[in-house]
Amino acid sequence: MISFILNSETINTDSHPGTTLLDFIRYGQNLPGTKIGCREGDCGACTVLEGTLNGDTVKYKSIVSCLTPLGNAHGKHIVTIEGINLKNLSPIQETIVEQSATQCGFCTPGFVMSLTGHGMAEEKTNYQKAIASVSGNICRCTGYKSIEKAAENISELLKNKDIDNPINWLVENKFLPEYFLHISEKLAQIEPMSNDSGLFQIVAGGTDLMVQKPEEIAETNINLFYNRSDLKGINEEKGNIIIGSACNATDIMNSETIQKYFPEIESYFKLISSEPIRNMGTIAGNLANASPISDLSIFFLVLNANIILKESDNTRTIPLKSFFLDYKKLDLKKGEFIESLIVPIPTLNFKFNFEKVSKRTHLDIASVNSAIYLELNKDIIENCSISAGGVGPVPKYLHQISNYLIGKKITNGTIIKANEILQKEITPISDIRGSKQYKRLLLRQLLFAHFIKLFPESISLNELIS
Repeated sequence: MISFILNSETINTDSHPGTTLLDFIRYGQNLPGTKIGCREGDCGACTVLEGTLNGDTVKYKSIVSCLTPLGNAHGKHIVTIEGINLKNLSPIQETIVEQSATQCGFCTPGFVMSLTGHGMAEEKTNYQKAIASVSGNICRCTGYKSIEKAAENISELLKNKDIDNPINWLVENKFLPEYFLHISEKLAQIEPMSNDSGLFQIVAGGTDLMVQKPEEIAETNINLFYNRSDLKGINEEKGNIIIGSACNATDIMNSETIQKYFPEIESYFKLISSEPIRNMGTIAGNLANASPISDLSIFFLVLNANIILKESDNTRTIPLKSFFLDYKKLDLKKGEFIESLIVPIPTLNFKFNFEKVSKRTHLDIASVNSAIYLELNKDIIENCSISAGGVGPVPKYLHQISNYLIGKKITNGTIIKANEILQKEITPISDIRGSKQYKRLLLRQLLFAHFIKLFPESISLNELIS
């Protein structure tokens, strides 16, 4: 039995846990405000809010219901556009109307839900954060300027929000209905869902599998890992950062432990999908999908991460760079799952950078992506790791160029020679994201970008391309 709160009502259903939350909302509960768009997590028309009990408070985030297995809603508060309706329009809805930020109206519920979720966050608002909150929402009518103006005005309306108790403040100021004040008590009464030990398809955030094989997920037995507390958490211990496999990209991006060593993590992760997808997609799912352009794989490959694989009471640890065997093939035995990712804490004198090229800057799958990790002694490279995606059948750790750069002085000539080695190490193919020649050029440019960004006083683009 799946139990959760949908708007103000408690839901108990024996529907298949692999059914999409979107279809359950629209067809099972007759709530048509949540729209069916792309069914791939790109357009945001199906955006809803997911509230999770944390102590005695509920924390909310935006998710796309088209990629959410119904079972992941267990123990949550799911809020649709109907669930925020008041007697009059909320200030967010009213601002959308005043700024003519809607035309056909199909995408409007998604924008309203994303902006409402932004208001519910326990942080100060500003225009940039309001705009970021709708990064997963697409509109084909307005040209976005009216939406941007609405977001600016909404950030002004929220500037005096009580960040210690945003829900109370939003209720008092007629942004939300009063029933939100009692959701924590309702959620506390729902028993956790038991873990299934069968050798079934594992589903976590659903952002890959619900695109690739939704019919199969909706009809077969599945193991839901999204809400497993034993697979969450990011901790520092014994010289390593331990990341639970059910942590999503937002968890990693917002982790104080990660931020301590990678202060630019937010700018890197803003290149990894949209906010709702980051709120859902787990580290294990991103790795196990085995995509050659997996952003998180590329990110953690250069950090010499290890993964712990578990089956029953047995575990084994392998380097992440050994996990990817061939296209969509992993060193993963039957019955094993990813328990955690182990990242060695970097040395004090290190530099790191992540780059990505895609057709759309912030929402798209990469054409080519790359990361670099360097340990330095003045201007001499003492240790080097470079990874790249989109240039081979797997997320690729570039051994040859990494080994070449060790012991080298950072000069334009060194980087030019490194690119020659790089081009011999990669094997891109032509596909929908570009020709193999284009991908070679892209990776060359990303290699140059790494060094130009990290060593602007030593490296000159003009000399690299002259």
